Amino acid sequence: MHTEQWHDETLPLGDFVLDSGTTLRNAHLAYSVSGTLNSAGNNLVVLPTHYGGAMKANRAWAEGKRSPLSSGDYCLLIPALFGNGESSSPSNACAEQAGTAFPRTTLADNVRAQRQLIAARFNDAGPRLVVGWSMGGMQALQWGALYPERVRSLLAVCATARCYPHNALFLDGVKAALQADPALASGGFPQHGLRAFARVYAGWAYSQRFFRDGGYRALGFESMEALVAHWETDHLRANPHNLLAMLDTWQQGDIAAMPGFGEDTGAALASISAPTIAMPCRSDLYFTAEDAARDIAQIAQGECRIIESDFGHCAGGPGYEPASTRLVLQAMQDLLGGAA
Repeated sequence: MHTEQWHDETLPLGDFVLDSGTTLRNAHLAYSVSGTLNSAGNNLVVLPTHYGGAMKANRAWAEGKRSPLSSGDYCLLIPALFGNGESSSPSNACAEQAGTAFPRTTLADNVRAQRQLIAARFNDAGPRLVVGWSMGGMQALQWGALYPERVRSLLAVCATARCYPHNALFLDGVKAALQADPALASGGFPQHGLRAFARVYAGWAYSQRFFRDGGYRALGFESMEALVAHWETDHLRANPHNLLAMLDTWQQGDIAAMPGFGEDTGAALASISAPTIAMPCRSDLYFTAEDAARDIAQIAQGECRIIESDFGHCAGGPGYEPASTRLVLQAMQDLLGGAA
């Protein structure tokens, strides 16, 4: 099984020029790989990480007999998002760019770095599939617009082509909760801010019905408060500046925010030529099904498959909710072709 064969590696990027014109000094891209690129170079599957997610989280999509990625037929590549603490981030950058001095990175910056990785370590293969959840799905769509001639298929789970206004407002709220802790500005550890960040975020991550009907019990929590306490504990392990750097990438995210599209999101979507499936969750409160459906309708070979779940945005997380995961794995199989 692929879960026993993962290897974590790092590609030095040197001084990497960002879309903003700023240079990210001594940059590096962390990645996890399983399997081997075949001689034809047509079995590469790229799984970009999501907000706050480490590389190992995406390995869940390659586990079990139901997954087409567990067959051993594919070379699986998980590149880590700038800011996640594994690739270049506020927590590991050189002294002059550490912490609050870390430069803004865009979705396109991340995808360009991933292309550089593939050119350097994977014989410049064209991905057979790029698949991601949340910010990972935003990167998948960015791949399709930035390198339309190279990508064979795309799967964006609980993601949209840009951060739409209400999504951005949600992010303003969690950011404000963290920044309200004076310890953040003074250079201390913002324990109270991180707890507040997690508590606000948890209220958005699932649907109203999830909480009303006790959906948290399916996750092993006896009460809503127990679930929220888990979120708080998890976020206390995070570097606050990493969270803010990734949040900024997300909040400013727009598939068209690169040369050639004049910030026309529709034109960028129309440039995607690969078969593309969008899988929003009906109850997602910020990457809404309505926004995702409108996006995918502008892609020539686009298809929208709505996930019917009360788990909200979390429904699409790798291996998070079994029924939704089965739907995502089926979409992967359909895009890859052939039996799992």
